[in-house]
Amino acid sequence: MSLPTDTVLDRFLRYVVIDTQSDATSTTQPSTEKQKNLGRILEQELKLLGLEDAHLDEHGNVYATVPANTDKDVPVICFCSHMDTAPDFSGTGVKPQIVKNYQGGDIRLVGDTTQVIRVSEHPELQAQIGHDIVTTDGTTLLGADDKAGIAEIMTAAQFLLANPQIKHGAVKILFTTDEEIGRGADKVDLQKLGARFAYTLDGSTIGEIENETFSADGVTIAISGVAMHPGTAKGKMENAIKIASAVVARLPQDQAPETTEGKQGFIHPVGIEGAMESAKLSLIIRDFEDEGLAEKEELLRAITEEVMTDYPGSTYTFTVRQQYRNMKRVLDQHPEIIENLIDATRRVGLEPQIHSIRGGTDGSRLSFMGLPCPNIFTGGHAYHSPLEWVSVQDMETSVKTIVELVKVWEERAA
Repeated sequence: MSLPTDTVLDRFLRYVVIDTQSDATSTTQPSTEKQKNLGRILEQELKLLGLEDAHLDEHGNVYATVPANTDKDVPVICFCSHMDTAPDFSGTGVKPQIVKNYQGGDIRLVGDTTQVIRVSEHPELQAQIGHDIVTTDGTTLLGADDKAGIAEIMTAAQFLLANPQIKHGAVKILFTTDEEIGRGADKVDLQKLGARFAYTLDGSTIGEIENETFSADGVTIAISGVAMHPGTAKGKMENAIKIASAVVARLPQDQAPETTEGKQGFIHPVGIEGAMESAKLSLIIRDFEDEGLAEKEELLRAITEEVMTDYPGSTYTFTVRQQYRNMKRVLDQHPEIIENLIDATRRVGLEPQIHSIRGGTDGSRLSFMGLPCPNIFTGGHAYHSPLEWVSVQDMETSVKTIVELVKVWEERAA
């Protein structure tokens, strides 16, 4: 039986039209059953490539193995991408458009002509002259985050299997659900996966390698006020909505997402709900250093306590939930992971750029679960929006980088 010969574009266009949006309000894993629709397709495609162990588990995760074809003792590495798309913008009815042989200038989207990918706002377009660029029609997101990564991993696996002269160790493939809502690694079975190191294909501009993330916590402040009929409330009512609002009003303006960049962290309210008698305030805290994370949480607690002194009849609870930690702490213990990736990136003609992520990836959680896992570029841009786009040639470069990376691991093995 001959192997499929799909290009990375063939696969990408096939995957993005499948709605896989996750849902943070759901308590199931996956959070939406429709994510399994893509999982079932990937399972079947992996089997068509001859990967007999390919399977979709009950949580929607897809596992497979490209067997080793070398006698060397090569560490087992894994390539991972997530199947879900972000809840930030619609992922239903995606209609990908291809701008062939892009010659510069703004790109006006055909389905909603008010949506324009402007060079002034997307300077990365200046490096795309002559490329074929995939966009949305402006009415949905594209899903390059992270279906570009999936297409690249699948195409690289196909290439390795079609070219057995390329020597490599065992290569594991993992596609996860619910990464966009912070649960991508929750149900991953690392023992079953059997990898020593991993790489997420979930980055952006080609050449950018991400070895560091925020450390992240979530904070919930639950407030119980004093409810009273407004006609007889003088001196008695303590409105929980106003208490929560007062906490938000006192947050430092120089520690917000909209006023920080680079290695600066922030305190960010993401939800407020309630009524006169009770209210709940949800916040996320981010910093690249655990000490900075703790300082911001103590500041938030102090602000809350200060506000509460004006409301002696009211009470509150302050709950901190750990979300993920800076993966650099783990990756620094295994420098060969990044060194090999830098070598592979140079082999495809790129100069590696080491970056920090002002966010998190599956790799953050996986690293602290025992699977060190930096992030590789996919070529996608403007994620989570109708202006999302990706270059076909950049996706092809990412495929080549995966292939070179497995070659590097084999060459450097004992």
